Amino acid sequence: MGTTATFTIGELSRRTGLPVKTIRFYSDEGLLPPTERTDAGYRLYDAAAMARLELVRTLRELGLGLADVSAALTQSATIGELAVRHVEALDEQIRRLRLRRAVLRAVAKRNSELEEVNLMNRLASMSDEERKRLVDEFWDEMVAGLDIDEEFYRRMRAGKPELPDDPTPEQLEAWIEFAELVQDPEFRALIRKMSETQAKQIEDGEFQQPAGAWQQNWPIWVSRAEAAIAAGESPTSETGQTLAADLAAASARPDQDAAAPEFRAELADRFATSGDPRAERYWQLLATINGWPPVPTTQPAVRFMIDALRG
Repeated sequence: MGTTATFTIGELSRRTGLPVKTIRFYSDEGLLPPTERTDAGYRLYDAAAMARLELVRTLRELGLGLADVSAALTQSATIGELAVRHVEALDEQIRRLRLRRAVLRAVAKRNSELEEVNLMNRLASMSDEERKRLVDEFWDEMVAGLDIDEEFYRRMRAGKPELPDDPTPEQLEAWIEFAELVQDPEFRALIRKMSETQAKQIEDGEFQQPAGAWQQNWPIWVSRAEAAIAAGESPTSETGQTLAADLAAASARPDQDAAAPEFRAELADRFATSGDPRAERYWQLLATINGWPPVPTTQPAVRFMIDALRG
């Protein structure tokens, strides 16, 4: 039987590119125990020790302290096990480097200030779980203490940001804007107000189940408004006023007069709140982050409908 090949610290240094001083330090700290010693007391290392050294280097480059590195190595016995741990550590290192690259691309594109760079880096470094928790906490606060339509809000909170390991600059910028949006006090106040409005509608018997008239008819109304805009119609034209009448009729309770200016003005206010561009931006950003089909803007159509109701 042949003997197992062993290497001196100098040979190990040449093969790994690590300084002799660093290898000796790792060995003294117990992270790289010698396989054997020569009669003169010089340390010798085998192939398993070399694999262990490569893993120690990767873990240290990831920022782990000596105690954490030692803990990660306690169950490493074979070259195969060390290789598996090394691959896992490298995968994490690659993920972080890709995020760092995406941050730098976004910084270059936005010409960001130092404070914004730090914020972008913190946001980009969040895990998927942390990103999802941010969204869950946002919606928890938006409906806390309110009697709302559970199915409606289940759909609202089902969309979670899932940033790829190698995001494009557009995806990273979308995530940063999204995170800033859900933490913005004005946006939170807007969505909270929309939730309170729905709770009041449910209390007054105005919110229709399982889908309100707005959700059911919204695509049709938007399409009609966009067609009117494309045809050069004004909100006060016959086309605009017919649309306003249909909007009011679909939204009025039996005891409400759909033709009353007061009712239509109140309905226009509700459209203005629910059609706020920031609410639309929420879903546009989420689509970019997750690689979903783009969410086209409905802002011109919303403005047409509001003006038609008030006209």
